Amino acid sequence: MKRHLAASAVALMGTTATAQDVSTTVPDAVSAVSPALEHYSANVTKTVWNAESLSMRDRSLVTFAAMVTRGEAEQLDTFTALALDAGVTPAELSETITHLAFYTGWGNATGAAKAMAPVFAERGIAAADLPGASPELLPLDEEAEAARQTMVQDTYGMVSQGVVDYTEEMLFRDLWLRPDLAPRDRSMITVAGLIAAGQPEQMTFHLNRAMDNGLTQEEAGGMLAHLAFYAGWPRVFSAMPVAKEVFANRSE
Repeated sequence: MKRHLAASAVALMGTTATAQDVSTTVPDAVSAVSPALEHYSANVTKTVWNAESLSMRDRSLVTFAAMVTRGEAEQLDTFTALALDAGVTPAELSETITHLAFYTGWGNATGAAKAMAPVFAERGIAAADLPGASPELLPLDEEAEAARQTMVQDTYGMVSQGVVDYTEEMLFRDLWLRPDLAPRDRSMITVAGLIAAGQPEQMTFHLNRAMDNGLTQEEAGGMLAHLAFYAGWPRVFSAMPVAKEVFANRSE
């Protein structure tokens, strides 16, 4: 609690979170065990989090998504508070863990919910304030969904019809149309989750969709640079060729 309370106090001094807020996400134990890590962490909070390629709000959401994906629930209280201070709404965080349950597994999402609950309680955020199970969905692009479904059916119907059906019914005709997380942000956290999970082979479709939904190439590149620190260099370098190909194809 102490760390996210400190972040909250700093945030009251401005309209968005700052590098000073981010510094509170580094546990005191780091300096006692690795002064070098503390030094690098300080540089990350001062430089990486303030890079202009991605807003503080987007960085906090991308970092949150990466931590949920990696099952790093022990730090999620602090990063939940940081995201709220940076302008991510409680509804958006709620939708993020719901969305990532499908892309990173139920255990990671429920672990995240347990870590977030004390922060929501402290800030007076009640379940009644959050998106319900059956909101009015966004409009569906029937033509694009029909093409996607035909491709998946033809490719994988003989492998697992259950996966094909759940993908259509629960993901693309329901989850992706929930209105409390903008399509751009929903795509962005999916790409962040895929990078953090080390699954770049799934990125082409979702990065294209993110950019169709408004994520710029500069923002996508900034997300890769940011995630190098929170998902690790190997995962980001595995994702770089996929991003390069997507960027090249979109510029033709």
